[in-house]
Amino acid sequence: MEGILLFFVALIFLFLGYYVAFTFAGVSVLVGVFFLGAELFEFMPYRIMSIMENTTLMSIPMFIFMGIVLQKTGLAERLLESSAKLFGGMSGGVAISTIIVGALLAASTGVVGASVVAMGVISLPVMLKNNYHQPTAAGVICASGTLGQIIPPSIILIILGDVMGLAVGDLFKAAVIPGMMLIGAYVLYILALSYVKPDYCPPIPVHEDKATILKQAARDIVPPLLLIVAVLGSIFSGIATPTESSAIGAVGALVLAQFYGGVSIKTIFQVSKESVKVSSMIFAVLIGATAFSMVFSYSGGEHLVEEFFLDLPGEKWTFIILVMIAILILGFFIDFIEIAFLVVPIITPVAMALDIDLIWFAILISMNLQTSFLSPPFGFSLFYLKGVAPKSMKTTTIYKGAVPFIILQVFVLGLIVAFPETFIMF
Repeated sequence: MEGILLFFVALIFLFLGYYVAFTFAGVSVLVGVFFLGAELFEFMPYRIMSIMENTTLMSIPMFIFMGIVLQKTGLAERLLESSAKLFGGMSGGVAISTIIVGALLAASTGVVGASVVAMGVISLPVMLKNNYHQPTAAGVICASGTLGQIIPPSIILIILGDVMGLAVGDLFKAAVIPGMMLIGAYVLYILALSYVKPDYCPPIPVHEDKATILKQAARDIVPPLLLIVAVLGSIFSGIATPTESSAIGAVGALVLAQFYGGVSIKTIFQVSKESVKVSSMIFAVLIGATAFSMVFSYSGGEHLVEEFFLDLPGEKWTFIILVMIAILILGFFIDFIEIAFLVVPIITPVAMALDIDLIWFAILISMNLQTSFLSPPFGFSLFYLKGVAPKSMKTTTIYKGAVPFIILQVFVLGLIVAFPETFIMF
């Protein structure tokens, strides 16, 4: 009973807007001390030490550093400008180029906020200037920016690997095909929309000759692709662990930054400062979540949840459907990090008891968590874009634009649920 109380009290405080790390830690201490005794927290130092000694988690600051370096040095701008010229002459060309750049940024940074802001600053004015349908323009940018949730090196996959006890390299491999499916679904939607409603995604005039455009595109796109191959290739081939490959990515990002215009001490200081901020937030949440999971486990909450799901008719499929619906609904109100640390540790033992493949299950969760960035009213991508969009673009316009892409994400998620052997590679 204490575990259920702990869970719902934590949810209430999260809905009220309290800081995640302090909510997890504070509620855990209150419920733990009051119902289970203060002696329980004698184990906390050992749990915190295990977090600090976890080499897999060391990759998180490295990948964050890599992403912020690439964002601060203007890589996103270069990619968007070259891609827009490459595809701009066709209907929906700027939208398609935005999706492709979103995928490249996802595979080279994994930082959703940076991707959405960069594309909102550069791509959105181009689309609006050329009379793109406003909701469509907003939806494309928000959806493309969230690709970093599923395309490796994804921070959420690293977190899920740690929470669920899975090899991050296996998760990265398993996420490749679902990520490609999502990109394909977005592009097909834009092509279909351009055909049905040509005025929604008109072509833009391109004045430079093809040879010049191709030369610039090669200069701006090939180096980031080489970095992606170096990072992910070293993991997939077994040459390096995710932690080692994150170090390769961080160094590679600095080399790219030097290639594109030089790296100053001031830039490195700013990037390091931002990396520390984001990493500190994630690890503070992780420590709070560790206290939460410890109290929840010792109170018997895990057994109550397991008994509930195991007694349901249809067992495995009923469990998967209910969990996916619950995560989808929670994503409308709270962030993916809270869901990963609050819900996933509770449902993982049930998935193991039902003999569900955990890698496949983790990919389903990751795909589902991606919708939390797009889901009104609190989707983070929606607010990232609103922060850089013209004042004339209403919040409701951005909400409308996100809806078709949420539907596409749910559709792709359904395909992965129905045909796991076809769409998961590991």
